[in-house]
Amino acid sequence: MSKKISWGLCLLAVSLMVAPAVGFGQGKIPAQAPQTPAAAAPARKAAAPGPAQTPAPAVDPKQILQQMSDFLKNQKQFSFKAEVTNDRVYADGRKLQYGQEITASFQRPDKLRLDGSGDLESKLLMFDGKTLTLYDNYKNHYAGLDAAGDIDAALDKAHKEYGLKVGLAELGSNRLAEHAGQGLTNSLYVGEGQVRGVPCHHLAFDKKDVHYQLWVEAGDKPLLRKLVVTQKKLPGSPQWTAYLSDWNFSPQLADNFFVFTPPEGAQKIKFLPVKPAKTPAPKKAKAKKEGDKS
Repeated sequence: MSKKISWGLCLLAVSLMVAPAVGFGQGKIPAQAPQTPAAAAPARKAAAPGPAQTPAPAVDPKQILQQMSDFLKNQKQFSFKAEVTNDRVYADGRKLQYGQEITASFQRPDKLRLDGSGDLESKLLMFDGKTLTLYDNYKNHYAGLDAAGDIDAALDKAHKEYGLKVGLAELGSNRLAEHAGQGLTNSLYVGEGQVRGVPCHHLAFDKKDVHYQLWVEAGDKPLLRKLVVTQKKLPGSPQWTAYLSDWNFSPQLADNFFVFTPPEGAQKIKFLPVKPAKTPAPKKAKAKKEGDKS
């Protein structure tokens, strides 16, 4: 009997998603101590009224998300590294945090490669324009999916047929902003901040089950620098966090870099397809007994 494997991955199984608008309470300004007449400063003349200041326009977080998507879409090839932490919830909502390092490479329109290794797993995802392959280094087995076309077509097929959601791989999608914006219930521009010394726009979004935050580099290269995904409705609200660095838009990538060659002794297995949702059978109407009122 051939083995089968589910697409459920700690390595790759987070799609871009976002959180509720947050209300901030106003802080109180401490009252100053009363001044004595000797210490009182001489009264100053009232300043002449100046021109009315125009408030700064509100920043649209969806617009920044779109700018990030458009910038990456215009790159023929690129690579980056990601430092990932992932929460695992166990008894009574307690959480453990595990780490992982991922290197991602893309070559448009139809090639991607994600190498990930960490505390719990070591996996490789590759697409060469014809086949999407997942290899488990620890178990030394792999499975392939025929998915001719571009990166979007391969990811769409893997998601629809096998339930695969590949968050970091979506950065190579031409529809990144569209995917990230589907099903939003709220969005918020938090403000400006820094991620490891890089000035960034801090964005927050909500979906039905997920709250996610993005830190997008400010300036002419709107690159994703940090991503935090919170599973709102799961016990313990586990988080998945990624810090992205070492962006490179001219990597030297050979064509065979995206072609999977099985290691010695590796076993080929099959993916476990998504089971179709069962439609409840219609209830049968009870036959009326003689004498019943309509």
